Amino acid sequence: MPTPPRSLSPSKVSAFRDCALAFRFTAIDRLPDLPTIWTVKGTLVHTALERLFWHHPRGSRSQTAALAELASAWDDLQSDPDYLQLGLSAAERDRLRHEADSLVRNYFRLEDPDDVTPVGIELTLEARLGELRLRGILDRLDRRPDGELVVIDYKTGRAPSAAYEQAKLAGVHLYALLCEEVLGRPPAEVRLLHLAEPTVIAAQPSAQSLRGQRVKALAVWSAIERACEADDFRPRQSPLCRFCRFQPFCPAFGGDPAGAAEALGSPSGPASR
Repeated sequence: MPTPPRSLSPSKVSAFRDCALAFRFTAIDRLPDLPTIWTVKGTLVHTALERLFWHHPRGSRSQTAALAELASAWDDLQSDPDYLQLGLSAAERDRLRHEADSLVRNYFRLEDPDDVTPVGIELTLEARLGELRLRGILDRLDRRPDGELVVIDYKTGRAPSAAYEQAKLAGVHLYALLCEEVLGRPPAEVRLLHLAEPTVIAAQPSAQSLRGQRVKALAVWSAIERACEADDFRPRQSPLCRFCRFQPFCPAFGGDPAGAAEALGSPSGPASR
């Protein structure tokens, strides 16, 4: 019988809702995630923006400073195993570097970093919700002049269409719930900074929405426990299937899940999630 993961992050809650079988492969069987040019680009840009706030006090957080931090992060990336595994050509490396540069420049079209007061960068929050241990890392937590908190999440992919906007905000609302549980109060606002367009998607959590997020998170945890007890993780077909590396092992496409661990490799030792 599969063992449930030790904790869930907001992204894993969303992952189970998207497809229980893919969730099992990553969160329970712990099949290794393969690096992609998109994940590496996201890490690169996040690192540059983190360092902008870590290394530069208010009044010095200029675009020039951010691009210098990007250059430093790029130099560090050259020895990163995930980056090296991609085996990019010179043209692909140049395109990756150019796109990261554009994303960092676009950040300054969304806000002036000298106007914000971060109280947490890459802030880890963890709380117990019944039997569920919910754990997440906030890109940034700000305090407004009125003392209210704002959760900031950087996004390097394209912004969702209006039809999927609320679904994308669901994970950030879970971060708002974590703030309420750990800090004793929810943020006044959650903001997704989509750097590619660039555009901002924002929402104001309410007591009702936070209660709803709690109920949904606990319902997902109960569903995971039931799936483990029955060893029954069913795939859910959606447009995401086109990008799923587990498709060859998915029954919906004629595959056998039992072959995934042998084909893709599973790390030894107990699950750490």
